[in-house]
Amino acid sequence: MAHHGLTGVLLVGGASSRFGSPKALAELDGRTLAEIVWERLDVCDERIAVGKRGELELPFDLVDDGTDVRAPIAGVVAALRLASRCVVVPVDCAWLSSASIRLLGDRLAVPQTGPLPGAYDASMLPELERRLRDGDYSLRGVNENVVELPPAELRDADVPDDLVD
Repeated sequence: MAHHGLTGVLLVGGASSRFGSPKALAELDGRTLAEIVWERLDVCDERIAVGKRGELELPFDLVDDGTDVRAPIAGVVAALRLASRCVVVPVDCAWLSSASIRLLGDRLAVPQTGPLPGAYDASMLPELERRLRDGDYSLRGVNENVVELPPAELRDADVPDDLVD
C-alpha cells in the first residue's frame, strides 16, 4: 500500500443483521453494492477493500481487518495501518458519487450526517486504536471537519427495501 496520496477504502465487514444477507452481494440496478462502490472509489490514487477474509466471494482482493469486532472502526484502523490518508465508504453507500468521495478525501472531512462515509488520516490512528482496544467502537468526534454533501447521496441500505426506489 502507498503511504501517500488518497486510498479509497470499501468497508465490507459488517454483520448485515438487519439486512438479512451480505449487503456486499445485494444488487442495485443489476450490480452488487460492492461493485458499485468499488467502481466509485476509482477516483482515489489506490483502492482497498477491508473486511473479514473468507466470508464473501468478491471480484477483488480483501484485506482482513484482523479482529472479531463487527464495527466500522475495525476497518478504519486496518486501512490506516496500510495507508496514511483514506476515504472510507461502507458497502451500503452506493448512492455516494465519485465527486463526493474525492471531496471528502481532499478535504479530510466527514459529511453532515456523521463519521461514515468519511476521510481519516494517520494522525487519527492512535485515538482509533485506543477506542478499538477499549471497546469504544464509535467513530464520532475523531474527525471534526465537516463538508456538506447532497443528502440524496448519503442514503444507505439497512434493509432490502432500501434498494427499491
